[in-house]
Amino acid sequence: MSETDETIETPGDATEAPEHSREGTAIEIALVDDDRNILTTVSIALQAEGFVTRLYSDGETALRALIDNPPDLAVFDIKMPRMDGMELLRRVREHVELPIIFLTSKDDEADEEAGLELGADDYIAKPFSLRLLTARIRAILRRAQPGRALGNETTAPEPANPKIDRGRLFMDPARHQVSWDGKPVSLTVTEFLILEALAARPGVIKSRNQLMDAAYPDDVFVDDRTVDSHIKRMRRKFRSVDPEFGAIDTLYGAGYSFTDG
Repeated sequence: MSETDETIETPGDATEAPEHSREGTAIEIALVDDDRNILTTVSIALQAEGFVTRLYSDGETALRALIDNPPDLAVFDIKMPRMDGMELLRRVREHVELPIIFLTSKDDEADEEAGLELGADDYIAKPFSLRLLTARIRAILRRAQPGRALGNETTAPEPANPKIDRGRLFMDPARHQVSWDGKPVSLTVTEFLILEALAARPGVIKSRNQLMDAAYPDDVFVDDRTVDSHIKRMRRKFRSVDPEFGAIDTLYGAGYSFTDG
């Protein structure tokens, strides 16, 4: 940690690598929340799953540490003093592309939409299940770091998907790289998986449920507006390199398709 990090005591040493890291680098999860009870409870649960946790009680304290020494994944509360989660996400994204999960107020659609628009990989509403949060963390890390041991998991890694070359679109799942007309496009893990599902079968309509299954394979609940938000943000990113981009079609009442050859 940097000198600006705030250390919060939790059972066990959060800086001590878990047993599995003797054969590889430990997975680090940064938790940012002004509620110390949540920090402590989540930290204990994640350490029990074999992760190393870094705890911060406000966005200002977390910002420099996340930029200077990015963890493997971060979990932000949205409503925090000094610097809220939205501003923290915006400023972190200016420097690094680490996966980020937002903690939002229950049924606060505006928070969820804003977080996804800014580039969060997922969100989960308070009060939340620790089991659900852990499952989402594993799912996002599995997509971002295929083949890497995740905490106490011992299952064999899934084989990497083949590259996709669809005219102006090129996707390399193993390296999480996307380009359009040879120009790189930076996508989050969830955006990448949605686009991969569409581009794998050009012209085939994919329902929102099918795209959610592709992007959230761990049976977590995600509603329709989440997919719509990801699609909207993807289009904006592609149009930043090609103002005429129109390869993702909306078929109202049916879903989406990729049409560019």
